[in-house]
Parts: sequence; structure tokens; C-alpha cells
Amino acid sequence: MAISKLSSSHLWPTNQESFPYHPINRRKFTRKVMPISAVDSRTVVIGLAADSGCGKSTFMRRLTSVFGGAAKPHKGGNPDSNTMISDMTTVICLDDYHSLDRYERKKNGVTALHPTANNFDLMYQQVKALREGIAVEKPIYNHVTGLLDAPELIKPPKILIIEGLHPLFDPRVRELLDFSIYLDISDDVKFAWKIQRDMAERGHSLESIKASIAARKTDFDAHVEPQKEFADAVIQVLPTQLIPEEKEGKILRVRMVMKEGVTYFDPVYLFDEGSTISWVPCGRKLTCSYPGIKLFYGPDTYYSSEVSVIEMDGQFDKLEELIYVESHLNNISTNFYGEITEQMLRHADFPGSNNGTGLFQTILGLKIRHLFHQIQQEDKEEQQEPLHHRHATKVF
Repeated sequence: MAISKLSSSHLWPTNQESFPYHPINRRKFTRKVMPISAVDSRTVVIGLAADSGCGKSTFMRRLTSVFGGAAKPHKGGNPDSNTMISDMTTVICLDDYHSLDRYERKKNGVTALHPTANNFDLMYQQVKALREGIAVEKPIYNHVTGLLDAPELIKPPKILIIEGLHPLFDPRVRELLDFSIYLDISDDVKFAWKIQRDMAERGHSLESIKASIAARKTDFDAHVEPQKEFADAVIQVLPTQLIPEEKEGKILRVRMVMKEGVTYFDPVYLFDEGSTISWVPCGRKLTCSYPGIKLFYGPDTYYSSEVSVIEMDGQFDKLEELIYVESHLNNISTNFYGEITEQMLRHADFPGSNNGTGLFQTILGLKIRHLFHQIQQEDKEEQQEPLHHRHATKVF
């Protein structure tokens, strides 16, 4: 195919010649134009939004595994790069679009969650370019030093996953997404997780943990949490209802909220589509120790959108018995009987593999694979359509 070029204004903001850099890191970020890469079809773009420490990395590992091959750091590049690449996927951490480094945020009294600390113009321009098959030089936010490092070359993959605090914040970026997910961790569970991690593993005091959460809450409530309204699917992680007053976050109630009418995405259902069902599967075919497992499915409304909700409260004792639950789920986009169970067993050491977080993340991964193949097929049919027919049916 012919190699085309795009002007640098499509890859870099027009109102700045280079990115701001900290005095310690004196390498300026210069502009560079990259040619269009030859790809079979356009890049499919997936957005994943969540607060820090809410399981985005685990979800990414499950998702990229569905497409085959483990995602690995950018080969031969900056060892502190946040980008992960597999055979078919590239995962970009949106922290790389921070416009203020750690020291500048502290000086200006803003958190990384605030819009002023992020370069949404560049985010939009580069996601759009990659979606259209154009390589970009993406900045790197170095989580070790807190500085903005020199950019790295990102080539357009088959599937681009953008994950971070703000993938659904900018309406322009939302328009580029083929599917979007929000991980919604309740305050009680988030606090329990942070206590377990920071007190047990890092030796932080309870007071310092509370102060850390409080410092982020205003910006989180204002700029991150509202994005869940725009997501095609939301995974909610809540305290269990099976044990009264359970506060440790060890037993979880997990809900997957799925919008109706999303292109190439049919919501998962339990037993009978459109019904309201509560099911306790424990018995001869599913081993359940206290407090057991309870599943729920039914229609609902979420931010004025019609949705289907499937919920799991409790956890599995024997992961291989998940096949019993899987056999009663429909619209799960598996390639063969038991694929969900196989995926879960393959990653049994991942956090959440014995409860609804792992189950629903795996299901969404399979659904995204189906969506990807449907888009590929659509692109293939459009490419095969006679040129005169395409012109005849085009609406101006």
C-alpha cells in the first residue's frame, strides 16, 4: 500500500513545541511524524477506567491472555515504560499523558486525577492516529522518578487498550472507543484493600492511609467516578450481603452492569433472557463452604440507560467446578464449552480468581474478542465491496 504521511499537528498539540520537562530531566520531547503502517483493518480501541489500585493491571492480563500471548514491556525501550505489548494488543497507561510531573503537581497543589494535570489534546490526537493506523511517539510518565521521560514509538496494533483514570473523560476520546469498561470499587472495599496492602505489606499507619484516601477523594468524585455513566460495561465490587457486617473485603459481591444496544455486544444472561432470577447453585454439583454462593440476573436502569445486570456474591471453593455455573450462562461468546473455566484455571493465581471479579473480567475479555472479530469481518466486507457500489450508497 502507498505510504501516507500526516502533518505533525495531528500527532502533537499545536499550542506547544515540546512537553514540559523537569530540570533534572533535560531531554526535550521533539515532534516527529510517523507514516501509516500497513494493517489488514483499522485498530480496535478499548477503554478501561478505574481509580489506582482497583485491579486494572489484573484485568489487562486476563484480557490480553484471551487473544493469546502474554503482554510484555516495550522491547528495547525505556525500562520504566508503562506500555505492555503482546502479539495482538498494545496497552497504553494514560498516566503517560500527565502534563505535570510529580513535583509540578505538588507545587501547584493538584492531584493526578485533576484535568489540569493531564494533556487531553495529545491523548485524543494520538489515540485517533493509532486507530487510523498511524504510528506515534507517545510520552512516558516515569512512576519511579515522577518525571516525564523522552517519548517512545508506538505502532498501531490490532487492538489498542487505553487504561487509566480518564479514558472516558474527554468526549472526543469516547467517540474513538469501540467498547468501554469502568471498574467501580465501593469505598468500603477500596478501604479494606488498601488497609490490607499498605499496612500489611508496606508498614503504613492507619492514619496515613486515611489521609491518602481523603486527599484524592474530592478529585476522584469530581473527575473519575462520573465516567462510569458512559461505560458500556461496569464491574461493581461491593461488600458481601451473605455475611452481616463483613468489613474485611475477603468475601465480595460483584455485579456486571451491561448496557443494552451496544454494537456487537449482547449482554450475558442467566437461564432466561429478560427474566429476574436469583439462584443458589450450591449442592451436589458445586462445593460451597460458608457463606456459600448466590447469583442474580435481571434488567435494570443505570444512569437512564437500559441495562442487564448479573451478580455473584461469594466465592468458589473448587475452581474447576465453575463449569457448572458457566453451563447456565448465555451470550458468553466462548469458542468451546468450558472456555471460561479453562481461562480461570489458567490464571488461578491472579487476584479475584475465586470470585466474581475474575469471572466477569474473563467473560468481558471473551466478549471483547467477539466484538473484535465482528469489526474485522465488517472491515473485510467493506474492503470487498465494489467501489462503484460504495459511491452509490454513500450519503452526503
